[in-house]
Amino acid sequence: MGDATLKSWELKQGDRLIGTLVFESQDMFWSDCRFLPGSGWADMKPLFERSRAAWLSGDTDAAIAADEAVHAAGLALEPADGSAAITEFLLRIDGDEARFRW
Repeated sequence: MGDATLKSWELKQGDRLIGTLVFESQDMFWSDCRFLPGSGWADMKPLFERSRAAWLSGDTDAAIAADEAVHAAGLALEPADGSAAITEFLLRIDGDEARFRW
């Protein structure tokens, strides 16, 4: 994709669409995105809420455990441009905002 603002990724668990991340800006190693929930979001939302709450409270052990639970869910970011899926990443979702790094 020539224009970085047009980048997007589908967050999937197998064939199930959890949501879509639309690139907005880059902050060092993190890609900041707009998050559009998909049909599978309701099932995944509690995992991301636990991670966010743990990081905000400063409970590093709980935050790492929550991030590991997100990773164990078998999620993948599939780029809209058809390039290879990203399976190793950190992802934060808060409402309609998301950020990830890989």
